Amino acid sequence: MYDKTLVLDILHQLLEATEKIQQRFEQIETVSDFTDSPFGMERMDSICMQLIAIGESLKNIDKITKRELLVQYPEIDWKGAKGLRDIIAHQYFNVDAEEIFWVCEKHLPPLSETIRQMISDITL
Repeated sequence: MYDKTLVLDILHQLLEATEKIQQRFEQIETVSDFTDSPFGMERMDSICMQLIAIGESLKNIDKITKRELLVQYPEIDWKGAKGLRDIIAHQYFNVDAEEIFWVCEKHLPPLSETIRQMISDITL
């Protein structure tokens, strides 16, 4: 069995990170909103930092739970989320604004909802 308190702490941090991204993404309507101004680039930079934190935290959850927790929620591409962290962290100058936009628009809402469900499930 794993340390549920530690995992819950990490899940709450993950939820906070997804909420920060969603808040920062609210003013971004197109990919060019990221790329065509210093404001947009700052938004993308701050979102990428949160995505790195999310990916690293997911790796930690996998380690702490011996890969038993995330697999219970197959609706999320956990491997992709962790892999995005590696791409952003190691190939930062090649980060594709379209990919970050797509992740924020399509993947963050279900990730946030799944994290909420995980917190609820573990708390019960």
